[in-house]
Amino acid sequence: MKLEVIWSKFAERQLDEIFEYYYENASPGIARKLIQDLLKEPNRLKKDLKIGQIEEFLKDRKITYRYLLFKNYKIIYSIDTKNGFIKIADVFDTRQHPLKIKRFE
Repeated sequence: MKLEVIWSKFAERQLDEIFEYYYENASPGIARKLIQDLLKEPNRLKKDLKIGQIEEFLKDRKITYRYLLFKNYKIIYSIDTKNGFIKIADVFDTRQHPLKIKRFE
């Protein structure tokens, strides 16, 4: 079964913030490359849906959330085989306090 990768509005806003930060504090080229790489990373899930570990701080949620690590970021996702998609819920900077991960909806 082939699943489509979709991005939540929240995750898209996180990407925008990451891009703006690196655009202003590093360079436009670094910002573009980082975002391109973050956008490509979930494609790995198409080969193995459960490659990511379960996110311990979100275990109390109704949905099971897993994550992929890419550089300093956790790409947090859920799997919905019934509707045919992998939903990227958040892109979390691991340099933040871990409990902030509970902030997304």
